[in-house]
Amino acid sequence: MAYSELIKDFNRIRDYMRQFYVYGFKTRDEYDAKSARSYDNERRRIESWLDAYMSFRQEPSGRVSFISIDSTEVPANPLYNAFKAKSFTANDIVLNFCILDILQPGERMGVSEITETIDEEYMSFFENPKVLDEATVRNKLNEYVKLGILISEKEGRKLLYRRSEDSVDLEQWKEALSFFSEIDPVGVIGSFLLDKMREHPGYFSFKHHYILHALESDIICTLLDAITDDCMINDKIIPYQICLSTENGRGYLLGRDMEAGRFQMYRLDKLQTVKKGAFAPQKAEFTEAAKAFTRYLWNVARGPKIEHLEMTLHIEPWENHILQRLKREGKHGVIEQVGENRYRYSIDVCSAAEMRPWLRTFIGRIEELSCSNPEVTKVFYEDLDQLYEMYEERGGDGNAVS
Repeated sequence: MAYSELIKDFNRIRDYMRQFYVYGFKTRDEYDAKSARSYDNERRRIESWLDAYMSFRQEPSGRVSFISIDSTEVPANPLYNAFKAKSFTANDIVLNFCILDILQPGERMGVSEITETIDEEYMSFFENPKVLDEATVRNKLNEYVKLGILISEKEGRKLLYRRSEDSVDLEQWKEALSFFSEIDPVGVIGSFLLDKMREHPGYFSFKHHYILHALESDIICTLLDAITDDCMINDKIIPYQICLSTENGRGYLLGRDMEAGRFQMYRLDKLQTVKKGAFAPQKAEFTEAAKAFTRYLWNVARGPKIEHLEMTLHIEPWENHILQRLKREGKHGVIEQVGENRYRYSIDVCSAAEMRPWLRTFIGRIEELSCSNPEVTKVFYEDLDQLYEMYEERGGDGNAVS
């Protein structure tokens, strides 16, 4: 099959981009598709979207490709390009331009009139014109109604179609769209709207920019639709909430597995397909249980029992930003002042071990750290000792780490 940038199966593209370009651990020889040509076609297709961001390294097992992006210099998430390459037929192209040209603002026409107009005023200019029957035109019209491009209206027994009216001035929303498109789980919607502008505004840059959520955009849209309508997904899971990690940007779904009879956290990048199912009348009876499941979560892990952690910090009066950060990021923890420039932060969590990366960001300010799970503080101080030893070996001042 000849190489084409257009795609039909996005699940395959999503999986390929993760395995080869995001995680970056597979080579051409490790590709498990039917043929080497399949690998080459997928590689060229993806590189056509991401050519400016591709890097390579040579390993004993072969050449490894991966995405390399400086988030401070990229004005827009390049992974959205994957959603903007959709396969289509010759009829799709013909009907798209003909229908939108025929239905000028203010025009309303039925399917028979539109089909006749296409045949007489468009196809007649070709030596070998396409013959488009009424059923084909009707299918395309109904597809555009579903997409919101057209509106159908009943007039007697006749169904008329017209263009949707777009009264929104996107220029007034360009700053908001620019921000939304980069930070929201379904920012791809904002990216499509920005494409309608004359210039793509690059107002924002990010120190920590989690761009990988783009690959789950269609899955998240389906999940949000199912959550809003109280429906099942994949015929066995009741979805309740989408959670995003502030540490790595990874997304999770909180859902109840009706077959297993329990709540679980599902990694979005592990969900290959999501299908909205039937209405779930039993969802309401589990709502309080869903809230209880998340009440003591720090991230997604659940231990056998609730663990209590306390941390005392030294914060100078001019360092109010540290105190504000503690309040902002400390989730359901409690902060109290216990002395001059000393603050105690305490929290009950399902797994205090998940807090270690966050706790390390306060190194140099921590005066005391205790946990009902002694392994948590043991590992924390062992890591700190290793850091101290490494710093000393490089000739640093031992007082820099306290």
